Amino acid sequence: MRAFLLVILLITLGGCKRPETQRIADFRSMGELRVATRPDAISYRSDAAGITSGFEHDLLLKLGERLGMPVRFIVFPDATRALDAVIQGKAHLAAAGLGRNERLPLAWSAPLRDVDYVLVARTDTPVIADEGDLAGRTVSARRGSLAAETLAHMRKRVPRLNVHFPTNAGDQHLLEQAAQGNLDLVATDRVHFAFAAQTSPALSIAYDLPVRSAIAWALPPDRDNELSREVDAFLVEAKANDLLSRLADRYFGHIRRLNDTDVTSFLARVQARLPRYRKHFQEAQADTGVDWRFLAALAYQESHWDPLATSWSGVRGIMMLTSETADRLGVSDRLEARESILGGARYFSMLREQLPADIPEPDRSWMAAAAYNLGMGHMKGARSIALRLGKDNTSWWDMKTVLPLMSKPEYAARLKAGAARGGEAVIMAENIRNYHDILLRLEPPYAPTLQLPRLKLGATATTGSDGY
Repeated sequence: MRAFLLVILLITLGGCKRPETQRIADFRSMGELRVATRPDAISYRSDAAGITSGFEHDLLLKLGERLGMPVRFIVFPDATRALDAVIQGKAHLAAAGLGRNERLPLAWSAPLRDVDYVLVARTDTPVIADEGDLAGRTVSARRGSLAAETLAHMRKRVPRLNVHFPTNAGDQHLLEQAAQGNLDLVATDRVHFAFAAQTSPALSIAYDLPVRSAIAWALPPDRDNELSREVDAFLVEAKANDLLSRLADRYFGHIRRLNDTDVTSFLARVQARLPRYRKHFQEAQADTGVDWRFLAALAYQESHWDPLATSWSGVRGIMMLTSETADRLGVSDRLEARESILGGARYFSMLREQLPADIPEPDRSWMAAAAYNLGMGHMKGARSIALRLGKDNTSWWDMKTVLPLMSKPEYAARLKAGAARGGEAVIMAENIRNYHDILLRLEPPYAPTLQLPRLKLGATATTGSDGY
């Protein structure tokens, strides 16, 4: 704790002593916005191909569009150093999942999202009823976080509380270590816990910490400048036009949908069943260009990777194809796993291609997943309903509020094929998002070296009505 406080003190003193001439030029003069960040599963992440994304990453790219300039991310190992970069004048702002901390010599943007903090442990550890039960326990936290600061105050009330601030360790790493039994308790926020619980159902919230805050961007203390005014105006618009809500939904709006039993069953089948069919999903990726892990997630939602699965409505196989769709795709045996996977992958790819070009990814894939359940005709009908209601029919955020309306008589009467179980299609697509997220973290990407021959197709595969 003394080392942590010393770091904060040095940051503060360093900010006071650094000559103004050594600060970077303003963003207009530089022609780019320099953002200090850190690796984080929610805010800023990089996949195996080096493609960066994240809630704050995408939001900042939108800010860059408003400013008419590129955003350059400078990645630091932890939040403390990202904040120091702003204080020392090495970055224009810091965006790293930062809880607002008014005690630092910084200005803060309007809140991006609210956050509350918890202690997380394995379900087999002793119960914590109140602070007194923390005596003799060891709590680990990300260095520089508000949770870490809260622990310092708690230690004054519970002297036998042990605190641990690992170097360069983010929330997800700490939570993984707790899941493996290497750490006792971890102080984090609820969103990071929910993200970790996708792959570690043995984790649970052990105690609610007495602190709430908001994630915000850190700016230089002088708020009377163009960047501060631009950030303020941008965030007002982002809240008014639901950009904040849409991005929040994209990155973590779905992660609480699966319960512990769902996750435990899925992880067990990843080990027991997926290895039998992995090569078929990878072959399907080479055939269609759809990431094999997305196809595997789709197949799991349909059949739990059971090649003999059959529903009351007559759909069959690991990809649960109708006989009509199978015939049009040239699938002769729906119960043969490879045929079903290749056929289902081709059908999903066709649905995705049939959607209008102005629907961006990943919304495009999520809508195609819903259409896999409903049929493209009903999806077209739902998109027409969305327009009548003043919704954005290119956005999954809006469409998943419209699809459930298709079961209501006043909306179903406008559909050629009548009512549809749009709510079930939403649940299916949201579950696929979860399973896909988990597979992205457990399974490596596949890079095919050769393009495999495509299945021969008959007529274009369609299901459902032609829409309105």
